[in-house]
Amino acid sequence: MTRGAYLLKLERVPYLEAWDLQRSLAAAVSQGAVPDTVMLLEHPPVITLGRRTEEGELHVPEGAEVEIVETDRGGKSTYHGPGQLVCYPIFDLTRHGQDVKRYCRDLEEALIRTLAAVGVEATRIEGLTGIWVEGGPMPRKVASIGVHITKWVTTHGYALNVDLDTAPFTEWITACGLADASFTTIAKELARPVTVEEVRPHAAAAFEEVFDLNLEELPADEGAGLWPQPIHEQLTAKPTGATSSGKAQGIEQVPATP
Repeated sequence: MTRGAYLLKLERVPYLEAWDLQRSLAAAVSQGAVPDTVMLLEHPPVITLGRRTEEGELHVPEGAEVEIVETDRGGKSTYHGPGQLVCYPIFDLTRHGQDVKRYCRDLEEALIRTLAAVGVEATRIEGLTGIWVEGGPMPRKVASIGVHITKWVTTHGYALNVDLDTAPFTEWITACGLADASFTTIAKELARPVTVEEVRPHAAAAFEEVFDLNLEELPADEGAGLWPQPIHEQLTAKPTGATSSGKAQGIEQVPATP
């Protein structure tokens, strides 16, 4: 059965601001005040540290203009920056099978379909996290997944490299804990410039297909701006404090099985 859901297309949003918005939406979704919501946006340069980040993963050069944020998502360190499409699905998994592994496989599938729609063939690789492009001397990572789940409501999501400098993934951090990984972008694979705006509609369509949703776009006329809009009253009407609890699950990815 197709369910209604919201699509929130934002521009470039500071990481902590987007994280606050995720938590507000998660509280509202958990109470049924709003339906499942998909956030699509970009971040200014930021390194995020997942709950499995290990000492030694950070080697940011002095003077680098990048924010560093510890998060509650699963996984290790990663980099976000302009030219990367970041997707935060705020879903109540009781509507989607109540299965964490299935949810992660579905996120992978949404990424694979998004990439296929712009002409990039991508895949999962057993034992490795994220989505990869094969061919050539070694596989290249094009997208990362890192989620957090509390009381079956999801936050965080995926980051898809559209058209950005991939040097920070290897020069500033040991991204995802993979010391010898190679990273790529849609633009590199297609050998042409690609904008995030070009990819957004395909990302939304893939979510509709994979999660059986009918996405209704919310206006975001003021930059990052869900606020002020009528939905703000709904989000604040039923405060829940839906923060991490003993049942929270943070994972980078559960690799799909055949």
